Amino acid sequence: MRNGVTGLLTAVSLALAAQSAQAQVTTSFRGFRVEGQVGLDRFQSQGTHRNKLGYGGAGGFDGVINDRFVIGAEGSYWRGNKWTENCTSGAIGGTICTKSFNELGASVRAGVLVRPNILAYVSGGYVNNEQRTRFSVPRGQTSFYDHYRTDGYQIGGGVEYSLTDRYYVNAAYKYSQYNDHTARQRAMLGFGVRLNP
Repeated sequence: MRNGVTGLLTAVSLALAAQSAQAQVTTSFRGFRVEGQVGLDRFQSQGTHRNKLGYGGAGGFDGVINDRFVIGAEGSYWRGNKWTENCTSGAIGGTICTKSFNELGASVRAGVLVRPNILAYVSGGYVNNEQRTRFSVPRGQTSFYDHYRTDGYQIGGGVEYSLTDRYYVNAAYKYSQYNDHTARQRAMLGFGVRLNP
C-alpha cells in the first residue's frame, strides 16, 4: 500500500512538473499581430500643451528567443480626437497656432516574459507628424501659414497580457520628439489579436 501511494505521488509530481515546464516554454507572444489603441494624448508646442482623448492602432511581428525574450518590429498610427492645436500670443501681437494631425511611426520593441503570459517591453524608432503652423496678426500686417510634415524619434514602454493564445491587452506610454521642437506624449490602453498564434 505504501509503495502504491509513493508511486502515485511520484507520478503526480512528475506530471505537474512536466505541465509546469510546458507552461514555461509555451508562449503566445509570437507571429503577426494587430491592435486598436485609445488613451490620453498631450501635444506640446510653443511652451504650452493640450490634453485630449487620442486613438490609433498598431501592427507588427514578434519573435521569441529562448522562450523568454521577445523582439519584433511595429508600425503605428495615432491622432488626437478632432486634432490638437496649441495657440499663444505673438511678440508683435496676433496669435501663433501649431496644429498636430496624424502621427505615423515605425519602431522596434524588445521585452522579457516575466511570466508565460505577461510581457514587459521597451520600444524605440522613427516617427513622422503632419502639422500646420498659422500666424494671425492684426489687420494691415502680413499673416503666415505653413502645412508640412516633421520627422523625429519615439521611445516608450509597456506591459502586455495574453488573455488567450490569440487575444491580448496592454498598457503603454510613448514619447515622440519632433524635429521642429514640438513633442507628444501618450498613455494608452490597447486590445489586440494575434493572427497566427
